[in-house]
Amino acid sequence: MGPSTPLLIFFLLSWSGPLQGQQHHLVEYMERRLAALEERLAQCQDQSSRHAAELRDFKNKMLPLLEVAEKEREALRTEADTISGRVDRLEREVDYLETQNPALPCVELDEKMTGGPGTRGKGRRNEKYDMVTDCGYTISQVRSMKILKRFGGPAGLWTKDPLGQTEKIYVLDGTQNDTAFVFPRLRDFTLAMAARKASRVRVPFPWVGTGQLVYGGFLYFARRPPGRPGGGGELENTLQLIKFHLANRTVVDSSVFPAEGLIPPYGLTADTYIDLAADEEGLWAVYATREDDRHLCLAKLDPQTLDTEQQWDTPCPRENAEAAFVICGTLYVVYNTRPASRARIQCSFDASGTLTPERAALPYFPRRYGAHASLRYNPRERQLYAWDDGYQIVYKLEMRKKEEEV
Repeated sequence: MGPSTPLLIFFLLSWSGPLQGQQHHLVEYMERRLAALEERLAQCQDQSSRHAAELRDFKNKMLPLLEVAEKEREALRTEADTISGRVDRLEREVDYLETQNPALPCVELDEKMTGGPGTRGKGRRNEKYDMVTDCGYTISQVRSMKILKRFGGPAGLWTKDPLGQTEKIYVLDGTQNDTAFVFPRLRDFTLAMAARKASRVRVPFPWVGTGQLVYGGFLYFARRPPGRPGGGGELENTLQLIKFHLANRTVVDSSVFPAEGLIPPYGLTADTYIDLAADEEGLWAVYATREDDRHLCLAKLDPQTLDTEQQWDTPCPRENAEAAFVICGTLYVVYNTRPASRARIQCSFDASGTLTPERAALPYFPRRYGAHASLRYNPRERQLYAWDDGYQIVYKLEMRKKEEEV
């Protein structure tokens, strides 16, 4: 040991007293903090136990109520199923009764009123139509309905080109418009942001009503001819048919429709004056005039020249009619009520005379209470494209031979 060793030991012993005091205070502080934490943990545990007990009590109270609610729900479901079954059975019985006891054909009443067919319209031939195809089908029933989406306003038209080689969808919104939407395919039309997928085709004149038609790459529509200075005159109650080339976007032909005093053919669709239709036989027009403001008229048009080949005075009334379409040379008129209820085909007129009113089916449309602004038949798909209060709907049709009994 050196001479400095006792001094070092003395120095260390003199500092050990304060260090021991600090350690003691630190231990006491940690003990107090741990005690506070244990107290808080105990409080949390008590609260958790209390909440768990409250939840158990609430569960015990709710279980019987849930069981009662489930029983009531099942009872309501059973009652709803029973009511639905009764409604379906009642509708079938009504359909059966109306089928077994059909209304007297309008033709007989029309002949009594006019003294025989063909005398009501001046210059109209009312001759039987000679079919150019072997199409001999008529509607048996409207088999199904599919609502695709809601696009545009309450009145409009959507369709495919029955002669086109593509799957393009054409949408014409509104009754006074000049822009058509063209979608590449049905899937693009059903998308949420469908308008972004569409190209726009603008026609030089706004169309009138919802009687437009896409056929063979052309858009056929009616417009009001330009008035003479001062307005009125002989063009006041006439409409001009326009044939518009969709690819070239040019007007290729036009013709003043050969009927004076045109009025809306459908009592429930006041904006349409000429309703164009296409079927296996070609191009047709449904219209009405003041000469006989109670019934519809039908005309066969030449799609190339827009000339009127034949015209007929049909027995189908205008009252409560909302739309019509043509299949295999037979006009089918759809009727409804105001306010709208279930639509039904209540009148048919076969221009060829093959289908008599007694053999024609008068089916209801599937259970949807709306108003059809337009109906377009696609002969390739045998289905209807309908515009119903802004909803776009597809109806699949079931066919049978015209000679078969209902």
